[in-house]
Amino acid sequence: QGQLVESGGGLVQPGGSLRLSCAASGFTFSTYVMSWYRQAPGKERELVAGFTSVLGNTFYANSVKGRFTISRDDVKNTVYLQMNSLKPEDTAVYYCKADRGSRYITYWGQGTQVTVSS
Repeated sequence: QGQLVESGGGLVQPGGSLRLSCAASGFTFSTYVMSWYRQAPGKERELVAGFTSVLGNTFYANSVKGRFTISRDDVKNTVYLQMNSLKPEDTAVYYCKADRGSRYITYWGQGTQVTVSS
């Protein structure tokens, strides 16, 4: 059974940085397209950053472009989200997702809380 486990969240001051990690197990990580979502209180879950395919092209939400960077390590079966210049509006629970199309199971992590506050 596949599993995703996020880590690296926490409390950070505005302007600070955090690096989130999402460790995968139980499925062939390199064949899945990985992405990061977030959900703030009272809001819908939104796509933050992701890969367009396993080849490595990336995309970002306009709200994080230039501040966040997604990367993956297929040896360590881990996807990362480097978050710089954090703002209070980045406060949310961050989730990673592994997707391989409709014929395969989509995996979600349990989420990690990021709070940006002074």
